[in-house]
Amino acid sequence: MFLFKIARKVVAAISLLALVVPLFVVSSTLWVAHHPNLKSADAIVVLGAAQFDGRPSAVLEARAVEAKRIYDLGLAKIILTVGGGAPGDRTTEAASSRDWLIDHGMKATSVISIEKGRDTFVSTQSYVAKMKRLKLKSVIIVTDPYHCFRAITMAKDLGAKALCSPARTGPNSLSHLNVRYLLRETGAYLAYVTLGRQGIHVSDHLNQ
Repeated sequence: MFLFKIARKVVAAISLLALVVPLFVVSSTLWVAHHPNLKSADAIVVLGAAQFDGRPSAVLEARAVEAKRIYDLGLAKIILTVGGGAPGDRTTEAASSRDWLIDHGMKATSVISIEKGRDTFVSTQSYVAKMKRLKLKSVIIVTDPYHCFRAITMAKDLGAKALCSPARTGPNSLSHLNVRYLLRETGAYLAYVTLGRQGIHVSDHLNQ
């Protein structure tokens, strides 16, 4: 009888934990998306999303627009664009973002493309490594609102001081609230913190 009571308490504790942890991730994802706390940083990074033969998708263009906006505010002196290409692509997500920024008034010397990464973790590894080579310590990540919390967590885990400026326009902006996206991000975050790198490819894809 005693062992049964102990087992019941353990099951209850595990059940409570299984409920509380996802709720914490959901609330954190929502908080970061709605409350960006921006300040000056060494660099801005534009995380990749789909591009079509050099033309940014609506999601990627929205990120580029936000990156230029905060650059024009003087929050950083350099923009890093990151993202590789899919098999058969003639260009990359990073190159598409860089070209868009230059076409819209940015100096070529102020934009560096890092043409690696088809998921958040590899992209983060790539730009953090570049930052370290350039002796940059802090970064403002530009991505979709619900992607911010996970992107910040990965950057901090790899040694960067990170904030996030969520895209204000486009199909993944807060004006197009998407519960499915929120739940997907919750699952992706939990996979990252529990399975580490092994869980990334199962649940992670840069939202196109």
